[in-house]
Amino acid sequence: MSGDTQGGVPIFGTDGIRGTAGEGWLSAELVSALGRAIGTVLGGGPGAAAGRRAVVGYDGRRSGPQLEAALARGLHRTGLATTSAGLITTPGLALVTRTCDFALGVMLSASHNPARDNGIKVLSARGDKLADETEREIERVLRADLAPESTGPTPAFDGALQELYLDHLSGSAGAGLDLGGLNIAIDCANGAASRLGPRLLKRLGAEVIALFAEPDGLNINEGCGSTHPGALQERVRAAGADLGIALDGDADRCLLVDEAGELVHGDGILTLLARHAVKTHAWSSARVVATVMSNRGLHRALREVGVEVVTVGVGDRRVSEALRREDLPLGGEQSGHIIFGAENHHVGDGLYTALRVLRVMRESGRPLSELASPYRPFPQVLVNVPVASKPHFSEVPNIEEAVRRIEAELAEDGRVLLRYSGTEPLARVMVEGPDEGRIQVLADELADLLGEAIGVGGGAR
Repeated sequence: MSGDTQGGVPIFGTDGIRGTAGEGWLSAELVSALGRAIGTVLGGGPGAAAGRRAVVGYDGRRSGPQLEAALARGLHRTGLATTSAGLITTPGLALVTRTCDFALGVMLSASHNPARDNGIKVLSARGDKLADETEREIERVLRADLAPESTGPTPAFDGALQELYLDHLSGSAGAGLDLGGLNIAIDCANGAASRLGPRLLKRLGAEVIALFAEPDGLNINEGCGSTHPGALQERVRAAGADLGIALDGDADRCLLVDEAGELVHGDGILTLLARHAVKTHAWSSARVVATVMSNRGLHRALREVGVEVVTVGVGDRRVSEALRREDLPLGGEQSGHIIFGAENHHVGDGLYTALRVLRVMRESGRPLSELASPYRPFPQVLVNVPVASKPHFSEVPNIEEAVRRIEAELAEDGRVLLRYSGTEPLARVMVEGPDEGRIQVLADELADLLGEAIGVGGGAR
């Protein structure tokens, strides 16, 4: 997130506003102005119906309460009273926004980023992420008036909102689920689920090993969580646990660790959930949504049981949009964003996902390692090519023809992905397929073509 408040760089990125806390758009002054803009666009502005409320939560970063107070000052100017849910997950905030008659919700989180960062995720009254055009309107209103709000009431904390979320999880994905006799390790990333996650599992009867569940404002995601699952894997092995759950900072995604300490990421989770749904005849439409980043091993594992993969671009928002459009029950990303359709209001939720997997384990009587074993990832080769320019790949001589030929050779069991780095002068060539030696040859061929056409100095790599 750029700190430039004058230029035309969009404020909202792919997952809200994100940057270094206290700087640029995440300074308290501009966050208060942002609150005013959010309230104007989503809350009706001054003169709106009395009693309109907004809810705000945070993921445990030291900057969270300060930014929450700044947001509340801006929201207050537009007639919105602000309630604080305190330390709560992003899906938890989405739930209470949707079910408690709030006009909007704002989550203060930078997800898996380090503690120095923070972010602002704005949710509609339905608990959904905003449409691009709504974000653009908020930005337009904000840029038209950047004056800070210096006064306003402190948000009132309502601890009952966290309990409401726990009740939702235990009464939906956890309904009738008895985890007695299971030893479960959960890595809370020193983030939003540090209190809620262990409590939920204990409520359902599990013996719980809570790791990284003591946020101090500075330790979120530090050597832990879904981006650093090594410590969880070691603990699962050492304790002989039945399952490990690794969450990210705001707990909207999770990775799992099987009883042998092996990592099961999003593709493996999608595989076991979809195959179980087919076996139990739970779906009317045997299709799931995945992004272009999912491995072809997912396609093969699901094709074996008649499940089609609907592929979309990167981002959990695109997965959610496809689930709504196609009226499908399940989708997700390799990174661990697993989204259930109408059954969970198209919201990605790491704790909900873990409970759904635990239900499959209980119903099948099989350990996670067996359930995830049909997913066997194909090898991937990634080659970076330094480039002097970044034309559309269709303008690079012979590239499109070579890609078509390679894709025809790989057929359903492989793919080619060409893209430019967003931050470096590099073209990235990714080829995936069952034969690692062969895909290395094919990736090098494409890299050489790019190097000859647009490489630094006009030569090959």
